[in-house]
Amino acid sequence: MGDVRLSCTDLVVGYNEVAVLPALSVKLGAGEFWAVVGRNGSGKTTWFRTMLGLLPPVSGSVTNTGIRSSYVQQRMSFDDLWPVSVHEVVAMGLERGWSFAGFGARLGVSDALREVGAADLEHRPFRSLSEGQKQRVLLARVVASRADVVFLDEPTAAMDPVAEQEALGLLDQVRKSHGTTVVVVSHYLGVAREWADRVVFVDRAAQVALEGLPDEVFAHEAFRKRYGLVAGRQDA
Repeated sequence: MGDVRLSCTDLVVGYNEVAVLPALSVKLGAGEFWAVVGRNGSGKTTWFRTMLGLLPPVSGSVTNTGIRSSYVQQRMSFDDLWPVSVHEVVAMGLERGWSFAGFGARLGVSDALREVGAADLEHRPFRSLSEGQKQRVLLARVVASRADVVFLDEPTAAMDPVAEQEALGLLDQVRKSHGTTVVVVSHYLGVAREWADRVVFVDRAAQVALEGLPDEVFAHEAFRKRYGLVAGRQDA
C-alpha cells in the first residue's frame, strides 16, 4: 500500500442516523485501484458518498489527509439539457472547489484532453458524443483537476464491451501516470477481477461489508453465497 490518502475507521453509513451496513475500516493508498461491488440497493453508493463527505456517517469517522478528491457521477445533469461544449464540461468541473484543484488548473483543460486522446473533441457539444467519448472527456476533467483520489460511479454504464475495456484501460493509464488513487463503483465484476488492487464488497440484505484483495473477497463465504464462483462476465 502506498501512503494513505483517505481512510475510514469503523464507518457505519446510512440515512437519518439509520445504518444500512455494518462498520467498515478502509485505507486508500496512493496510486491504488479500488472496486466497490454489490447488487442494486446493496449500499455501494451510500458508502461511496459518505467517504466523499456528501453524507454524514451514522458512526465512525472518515479521515482526509488533505488530499484533493474528484467525483465523476454516473449521469451528468447537463448532458441532455444544456448545449455545453467539451471544453466547458472540463472547465466546469474545475470550478467545484470542494472536489477539484481550483482556478489555477483551468489552464490545463486542453492539455488534459490531449492526454486522454480527446483533443479533437474540445469544441464539440458534450451531448453529441458517444458514451466512450464522454468517458474520455470526464477522465480529462480528472486529469486537469490534479485530483489525488478520484471516485467514479458506474463509469462504464451504457458502454459496449469494447468501449468499456478501452475506458478502463485509459483510467488505469491515468492512475499510473499521475499516481492517482481510483475508486470505482461498478455492476461489472470484471472491474474488480481484472483491474482492482483491492475490493470493497457490500451487501445490505445480508448485512455484510468487507474489503481485501480481489481473490480474498471472491473466496469469502458471503461473496460466494451472493455470486457463486466468479467466472466470465457477470453483473454485480
